[in-house]
Amino acid sequence: MSKPFTPKVVTANALLEGDVIYLTEDDQWSRNLKDAEVIEDEAHGDLRLLLAQSQPEQIVGAYLADVKLGEDGPEPTHFREDFRTKGPSNYNHGKQADAASVRTV
Repeated sequence: MSKPFTPKVVTANALLEGDVIYLTEDDQWSRNLKDAEVIEDEAHGDLRLLLAQSQPEQIVGAYLADVKLGEDGPEPTHFREDFRTKGPSNYNHGKQADAASVRTV
């Protein structure tokens, strides 16, 4: 018996910059998880993933990532996805240079 489908977003990396990006409902790419289309149907998720994978001139490594619905939109449910939302970890640049993007524990 297969597991029930849980909410997901389509995520990838921007081909030229390498930034983490998310597919929106209007077929655009956003660098903000809060803009991502939340997919709650497996067949729809498969179609959205195929759309993403048909854009090799813009993105690389598209896949469906688990999320949960939070007060401000989708939130990662796995530490890897949470880590990806923060940007590169080798030094402060991009999202990490913006203090508002850094979560404290």
